[in-house]
Amino acid sequence: MDNTGRMSGTITKPWFLYQEKEVFPDKRQKKLILGMPNEVEKGENRICLTPESVHILVSMGHEVVVKRGAGENAHYSDTEYADAGAMIVDTTEEVYRADIMLKATSVSLADTNYMHERQIVLSPLKLCDLRKEAITEMMQKKITAVGFDILKDADGLYPVVRIMSEIAGNSAIMIASEYLNNSRGGKGIILGGVSGVTPTEIVILGAGTLGEYAARTAIGLGAVVKIFDHSVTRLRRLNENLGQRVFTSVFHQPVLERALASADVLIGAMRCFDNTNNIVVTEEQVKLMKKGAVIVDMSIDHGGCIETSGPTTHEKPIYTYEGVIHYCVPNVLSRVARTASIAYSNVFLPLLQNVASQGGFVHAVRYDTGLREGIYLYNGILTKQVIADKFGLISRDIDLLIAAL
Repeated sequence: MDNTGRMSGTITKPWFLYQEKEVFPDKRQKKLILGMPNEVEKGENRICLTPESVHILVSMGHEVVVKRGAGENAHYSDTEYADAGAMIVDTTEEVYRADIMLKATSVSLADTNYMHERQIVLSPLKLCDLRKEAITEMMQKKITAVGFDILKDADGLYPVVRIMSEIAGNSAIMIASEYLNNSRGGKGIILGGVSGVTPTEIVILGAGTLGEYAARTAIGLGAVVKIFDHSVTRLRRLNENLGQRVFTSVFHQPVLERALASADVLIGAMRCFDNTNNIVVTEEQVKLMKKGAVIVDMSIDHGGCIETSGPTTHEKPIYTYEGVIHYCVPNVLSRVARTASIAYSNVFLPLLQNVASQGGFVHAVRYDTGLREGIYLYNGILTKQVIADKFGLISRDIDLLIAAL
């Protein structure tokens, strides 16, 4: 348009052009190379992926490397994995050539010797088992480590912890039932209720998922259940989930002590991730319990919630203190290794499919905040303050690290 207001015959080219552009580049399906070693920790029988899940991953173009015999204790043969398309190898070194490692146990210093630069490792994060030497070795190798017990899903829940707690809750009652009978040195009573016979009394410490499923199983057998927790909100939610009223109380000591004095079974179901002191039943309170009563401390892998609890093994699972039987095996889910392995696989298969569809782990971490929550080492940089405090190291915020890269 000229000075007279008329349209000029010449259209000038603008000096800039608008162009739409994605913040992040196109995500393409990325091939994953996954490794599953043979767990050497005594008593560990689980494996992270079943042959059925391996078949799905291989059919999508991914590669799965399995150490010979890795699934045997969960009753999965090498033949089943081979038929599913996995590569069966004879040495640990061959397994650790994979880009992503899936371990059923915490990372040990011996494991770090096999790791290569910038490898990704998914394993449980148990602060009581973690060693500073293992952390520093992974830091030097720029490892990205994910604690799958602190992974979150789209609803902000812990999927691995939840499903394992369901299994653990059921297992706790079955274990208690086993050690109440005569053949195991118990009082010779059945866990549950029989017409004309006073029902078994069970005290559960903790109203989380583990406590809820222990209560479900016990109630189904006809036992009287009493549940204690620090939180009234959790106790209220548990009653709603059970669909019926059961005895609940916060930790008022006189109420707890009266419950312990008449209890046949005490289940420890308190859970924590930061390794804080979780003791809610003292030695003196254990002495109040009846001779032949059974304690099953399912919190022992986090330090235990009963003062007289101490770690035991599958070979020697119990000891007796003041006439009370204590069962305190840390990796108790290895008793039901096949069920636990299927549960693991149900969580990890969709997780790995999502990682691949997002274009690999680096891209997935940007988009998946739940996956990001599980990272405690990112390219060798510590991202969890609780670990830093334990070992005197420095941690960084994971969100700032990802934004900077």
